[in-house]
Amino acid sequence: MHTYLIEMLECPACHGRLNWDITEQTEDRIETAEAHCNACNAVYPVRDGIGLFLTPQLQRNDLWEQVDSGLMQHLREHPEIERQLMDVPLDTLAPTDQFFRASVLAEQGNFIEAQIAADLADKGLYTAELIKCRNSQLDYVVEWLSTTEGPIVDLASGLGYLVEKVVRELKRPIVAADFSPSVLRKDRKWLENFGLYNYVSLLAFDARCTPFKDGAITTLTTNVGLPNIQEPGNLLVELRRIVAGVFLAISQFYPEDDEANAKVIHQAKLDPLLYRRTALQHFAEAGWNVEVKNTCVGEAHPTPPSVLLDGARADGLPVADTHLEWCVLLATRNLSNSKQGAA
Repeated sequence: MHTYLIEMLECPACHGRLNWDITEQTEDRIETAEAHCNACNAVYPVRDGIGLFLTPQLQRNDLWEQVDSGLMQHLREHPEIERQLMDVPLDTLAPTDQFFRASVLAEQGNFIEAQIAADLADKGLYTAELIKCRNSQLDYVVEWLSTTEGPIVDLASGLGYLVEKVVRELKRPIVAADFSPSVLRKDRKWLENFGLYNYVSLLAFDARCTPFKDGAITTLTTNVGLPNIQEPGNLLVELRRIVAGVFLAISQFYPEDDEANAKVIHQAKLDPLLYRRTALQHFAEAGWNVEVKNTCVGEAHPTPPSVLLDGARADGLPVADTHLEWCVLLATRNLSNSKQGAA
């Protein structure tokens, strides 16, 4: 993480001031350190350049680590499947198996071939309409960011598609934030390989309990990250606390009359942020003014099952054919704190 973040951070548990003990630093990047809270005595380490600001009171499952470790263990236990996945021509694999091959190649540090496999898998996993809508949102956000200055914080970065695009096109400082240290470690290796890491800081924290001071962030982004946050609760209130400028949230919404997908969405408790009406309502109730930008509707199908890995899929949703509305929610703080939404 870069040193400029020190002035932006506080204890995520009690909002106390942090005292920093930096033991390894390279120019303006902190590699190893500990941040001690003056008020509650909590300690937050920086390891391998990743600031770890996770609090114990919130439960969370690191699905990134579970999937990666589960995949690698399965292949170790079944070397014949590993050979079928890794030793055959890439274009002979099913799209989901191409996706898993890309993951294994990235884990092995073979990033060029991983990128080739991921790009080919993408074309088989998603419809052309969906890919066009998704890319349109990324382009919109990057174009909007090109008119701003200062560091960007990207929430629920995952594999860092938006982070990578911002760095490639804008050469801007950006914080890749996720609650999963394992995916951030993977992001670091990926970005280093392509010469992009110098612009990126990595922070692990829970978006429901962030380590940022009030109004510390000028520009916050997320790429379809909000619905992935388990039991969001007062998530949008917390984000309003830390954002002084604008929040650009790439979002996708399901039709409310889509009963097949609605059942799974409801069971997973993802209803609040996967439907346009309820998402805008929750933003408004949390004190945001929201504009819906760059709307695009695309056909979406369930991702096909793996042929080699017991029918595993790249995505859990959708489970039935549907049409997804893609857009960017451009949110600013409602300073009057009145409840108002957007159409």
